[in-house]
Amino acid sequence: MLAILKREVKSLFWNVTGWLFIGITLALYGLYFFVYNLSYGYPYISYSLSAISFIFLITVPVLTMRVLAEEKHSKTDQLLLTAPVSVGKIVFGKFLALAFVYTICVAVICVSPLVLMAYGEVPLLETYTGIFGFWLYGMTCIAIGLFVSSMTESQVISAVITFVLLFAGYMMSSICSVLSSTGNFLTKILGYYDLYSPLDEFLNGTFSVTGIVYYVSVIALVLFLACQAIQKRRWDVSRKMLSTSVFSTGMIVIAVAAAVGLNFLAAALPTNYTQLDATSKKIYSITEDTIDYLATLQDDITLYVLVDEDSKDENVDRTLSKYEAKSKHITVTYVDPAVSPEFASQYTDEDVADNSIIVVCGDRSKVINYNTDIYEYSYDSSYNYTATGYDCEGQVTAALQYVTSEETSKVYELSGHDEMNLSGDFSEVLEKRFITVDSLNLLTVDAVPEDCDALFITAPQSDLSVDDLEKLSFYVNNGGSLYLSLDYSTFGELENFNKLLNMYDIDATESLLVETDRSYYYQSPFYLLPYVESTQVSANVAGNTSVFLPYAMGLTYTGEDDSLVTSFLTTSENAIAKASANLATVGSGGSQADIYTLQDGDEQGQYSLGMLVGNEQGGTICVVGSAYMFTDNANQMVSGRNATLFLGIVNQLLPSEDDDTSVVIASKDYSVSYLTVSQNTILVYGILWGIFMPLIMIVIGIVVWAKRRKR
Repeated sequence: MLAILKREVKSLFWNVTGWLFIGITLALYGLYFFVYNLSYGYPYISYSLSAISFIFLITVPVLTMRVLAEEKHSKTDQLLLTAPVSVGKIVFGKFLALAFVYTICVAVICVSPLVLMAYGEVPLLETYTGIFGFWLYGMTCIAIGLFVSSMTESQVISAVITFVLLFAGYMMSSICSVLSSTGNFLTKILGYYDLYSPLDEFLNGTFSVTGIVYYVSVIALVLFLACQAIQKRRWDVSRKMLSTSVFSTGMIVIAVAAAVGLNFLAAALPTNYTQLDATSKKIYSITEDTIDYLATLQDDITLYVLVDEDSKDENVDRTLSKYEAKSKHITVTYVDPAVSPEFASQYTDEDVADNSIIVVCGDRSKVINYNTDIYEYSYDSSYNYTATGYDCEGQVTAALQYVTSEETSKVYELSGHDEMNLSGDFSEVLEKRFITVDSLNLLTVDAVPEDCDALFITAPQSDLSVDDLEKLSFYVNNGGSLYLSLDYSTFGELENFNKLLNMYDIDATESLLVETDRSYYYQSPFYLLPYVESTQVSANVAGNTSVFLPYAMGLTYTGEDDSLVTSFLTTSENAIAKASANLATVGSGGSQADIYTLQDGDEQGQYSLGMLVGNEQGGTICVVGSAYMFTDNANQMVSGRNATLFLGIVNQLLPSEDDDTSVVIASKDYSVSYLTVSQNTILVYGILWGIFMPLIMIVIGIVVWAKRRKR
């Protein structure tokens, strides 16, 4: 076999075929690499690989059309057929030679993610998972081309039939959709020849064991069929040497059945073991927080998915299967709306889209609408939409908590003083805790409503009235929970708001804090990275550089009973509380550097940036020194950890003991961090990958072919 391998490799590189295959493949890849990865700055090579996957319809027929057909046509195959070499070694040796040429292309492609790492963050595991799937797909196409070449003496016929077969495999998913949108027996049979869908899983960041089994089984099957075709030819050449059993229709049937059975068995295995999440953001996994929550479940819960199982959303199915695998109390059941059209009406009066999920536990239920809840979308000026996030885990985990809880909470946001509203990520925390949120203007009520479990006052721009102050103090002194955030730009003008803090022995600095320890700030001394203490509020984000507070004021507890206060965010011991006058000197002749150093009127020391203060009546007041901490922009800077801390605050403010174990899972973002590549670099690499390397390969092939022609 080794001799055949060497002979075929030499043959491929002694003429233009091998060089042309490598040159065309790299040229097309280089074009899309230039556009997607360099010009647009996408860090995912899968964009380029997906775009060039059609190239095999053209290059593989050219590469494989002569490997066996030419020998049959020139009768030189009789030398192999009568040689003391098994047919399997002949076929496998030729296949390895073709695979070697293709692997050279893939090896060059493997270098490109390493190049991109110089210009930004590249998810290497996800990237090389996609490249591995691309390699398997190409190997399968080559094996099919070799099989076709073994069936005919004409290179042209071999190339045409190979193109037709590869095109059918490439388009099979679309063909099946056209034949039946819901699936039937015919589409199931045709689906076994869907070559592209397994590749799509790899490119989307799933290390698919079923995909590997599929490609390997197809390669083995078509190589076996090629052996059978050659065996028949060999039988015709030398009847005396062989038994009639070597070429058997029954053997072919058994081989096909074995391949189908192997794939059927692989598909039947739990997806937890066959679909491994290789994405950098673990889009197809469930988080440890959800797994820990599932371990606490005691009630039996059914997740009804409203769709025919053949038309299910694979992402949703994969996520739900992980819930079912992690908890014996969860059962996933598919309900076909065409068979049971009235099923959803038992739980909701609204129209429910296919692939929606109904979470049911006893008499409680929650509907997760597929069209509005599972995916997040962005829209452009032409109203075209793009999926930007996947929130199946977040919605399902929240629904599980809702159907197993006996009570819900209600939160009010104070209005009437130009307060800031909680932004998207933090409103989502409340929504997923199934907390009802309402607005409250103290001018319209005699007191804070009795159903108020917590009241949020977010960075008021105008002061409280004396009446407001009395109502708020009465609320807290009677066991109420209050959340406050401070805006440095207006706090000095809010006399009554400051009095509210002082009632609970909380003192705020005159203006902004400047952090002098580089370990405690990001880029600017005003962009604080406080130390997060390990408390009930902040245990999930405890440590340094976990959360981000831009433009914060320092807090100090002045009371005598330290048991009533919990400080969960602190600065270094060298933070400076700037005097307002010193901040105002910039722009009036003062030095920018003066802001970052200790000046007359400033105070230096360690400050709290977030604290909980209780009272003997059971009331709680939580104060955060930055109005901008709980905003989406700040949250994105630390990958959602600000929202995790906010959940801890919410759990401490709400009265139910069960809230301490509440879990909120953020939507998993599809968006990418773009690479920053200079125009000169784009031009250099574009020429190198898209023109220079492919052109060199083709020129070498032409030169080698021309020299051989002269001999």
